[in-house]
Amino acid sequence: MQIIERRVISYIRVSTQGQGKSGLGIEAQRKAIADFATREGFELVAEHVEIETGKGSDALDRRPVLAAALAEARKIKGAVIVAKLDRLSRDVAFVAGLMAQRVPFVVAELGADADPFMLHLFAALAEKERAMISARTRAALAAAKERGVVLGNPNLAEARVMAEASRVAAADEFAAKIEPVIRAIQASGVTGLRAIARELVARKVETRRGGTWTPVQVNDLLKRLDRAA
Repeated sequence: MQIIERRVISYIRVSTQGQGKSGLGIEAQRKAIADFATREGFELVAEHVEIETGKGSDALDRRPVLAAALAEARKIKGAVIVAKLDRLSRDVAFVAGLMAQRVPFVVAELGADADPFMLHLFAALAEKERAMISARTRAALAAAKERGVVLGNPNLAEARVMAEASRVAAADEFAAKIEPVIRAIQASGVTGLRAIARELVARKVETRRGGTWTPVQVNDLLKRLDRAA
């Protein structure tokens, strides 16, 4: 569905009351959307902030603020804009359901040219990666148990296993979040490690530790994605 006017309704979501009260994540999303809108020439008409989990394909019933954002965007014949795709949902079925609402979506981290097909694809990739992360974590715990680690007891060996499994899972989850951005950059013709790093910096995408991308970090992330494929 084509955007008739370049007016957009911003939608910001955090998953917990604690995040909502502290503003954790809200300001970062707000800034990413504002910077993107300015750069791309979109007019921000209104902002909607919601505190709710995105889990589940039927989550729209539990997200009245998102429903209101959709209604307002439909009224002004504009679009809903989010900072990242996972602010809509991490569930491909839910994202597909949103597409059926016939309201365009703009995802700042993916760029203004990401069409509905790309959004479906990126959501499917993220969902698959989460399933693989879960499977790898279970495999790590099973291997630890075979080595004699008594899971469920607060001993040092278990703590080390759990810490390593958690570290790997966190790195894999971060890679899954960044993959849509990397693929979009590559699809635009930018393929060199240094060029990709520059593009990530230009899009204000931070590393997992909140730093600036380097070619080495891009290479490490691409290798991680290749191993997960």
